[in-house]
Amino acid sequence: MSYAAFSEKQRRAMNWWLPGGLDAGREAIVCDGAVRSGKTLAMGLGFFLWAQASFAGRRFALCGRTIGALRRNVLVEILPRLRELGARYQERRSENRLTVRMGGRVNDYYLFGGKDESAAAAIQGMTLAGVLFDEAALMPRSFVEQACARCSVAGSRLWFNCNPAGPNHWFYREWILGAERRNALHLHFTMGDNPSLSDAIRARYERLYTGIFYRRFVLGQWAMAEGRVYDFFEPEMAVPVPEGAFEEWVVSCDYGTVNPMSMGLWGLQRGGWYRVEEFYFDSRREQRQMTDGEYEEALQGLVSGRRVREVIVDPSAASFIQLLRHRGWTVRKANNDVLSGIRATAEALKSGRIKLCTPCRDCLREMEEYVWDLRSGQKDQVKKEHDHAMDDMRYFVSTALSGTKSAFSVGSVARRR
Repeated sequence: MSYAAFSEKQRRAMNWWLPGGLDAGREAIVCDGAVRSGKTLAMGLGFFLWAQASFAGRRFALCGRTIGALRRNVLVEILPRLRELGARYQERRSENRLTVRMGGRVNDYYLFGGKDESAAAAIQGMTLAGVLFDEAALMPRSFVEQACARCSVAGSRLWFNCNPAGPNHWFYREWILGAERRNALHLHFTMGDNPSLSDAIRARYERLYTGIFYRRFVLGQWAMAEGRVYDFFEPEMAVPVPEGAFEEWVVSCDYGTVNPMSMGLWGLQRGGWYRVEEFYFDSRREQRQMTDGEYEEALQGLVSGRRVREVIVDPSAASFIQLLRHRGWTVRKANNDVLSGIRATAEALKSGRIKLCTPCRDCLREMEEYVWDLRSGQKDQVKKEHDHAMDDMRYFVSTALSGTKSAFSVGSVARRR
């Protein structure tokens, strides 16, 4: 590993704690900015080097939105580099504990997921010499503050990194705007601060994101969500449904009784997924409600004898899920992380990996009407209107295609009633 391969800002993020340095008196560091800007690598490596150089026999916390994400984002990247520097480590997954031996010193690092308010209880009561927060803006304030309060060892320090959210986000107001007051070093990263990122890859990211995600993840701005969610999408982007046989079928479903029910039939053809038919029922418009049994009959009509791999269903639809399983369907509860699902869907649309086909009446209509809720205050939220085919599509992208690289497209036929 070559130290010269790091940018000046990355080196500062790694070395700010060194005695006698310009930033040595700081008690915390906050690195925010664009995706792929090198902040996570520099901060993660710096955190372990600081901890091993400064303490022995102490406990530290590594915090991510989930423990799985923490392992992927931090440990997979950092541990091989620590090994190159002479470190030895042992991970006890059952305890979510990592023991690192380096420079004759041994310390323990505990892994925590800060997904929701209940996470604060898990870290309560510990005595820590330092905490690393990966993607701090995705964690609830109660968890972050509880973890900070655990750092009572003399010389303990706090390390934060994150991508931007909205300008009213508590972390932005407390730790970005309040960095000096909190005696924290604030470093803002751009893609230009990552020397390992080629011009071609940088250009690809600039094409990949759009709207609010472009401002946050490419420009690194703490920007307000406004207007249409998929503001780049134009009706001219719709394409005809392709002809030919399909290799595999999946159904995604946004459940509704009073609200509309939306189901999409997705077919795989030559590496691409197409939404070839849909069922959309609005009880208010039709002035009647359908039962779960009637919805299951509609599902049978939608698939029309095709062999379906699985039905991805809104996780809140407990009764419908139970009925489908009882009647022999393979059911998977949808990943319902709204913001990350919207981002994944926007990336796929912008890159051309998914396309809406011209017969998609309800999908195309909602694409024009699906907007951010500007009254939601600190949180990024969409208006709970005209969002049923959008949720249906998001469930498919974030659940069936999560972690896959295959291209897919979206289409439908006329609404069934």
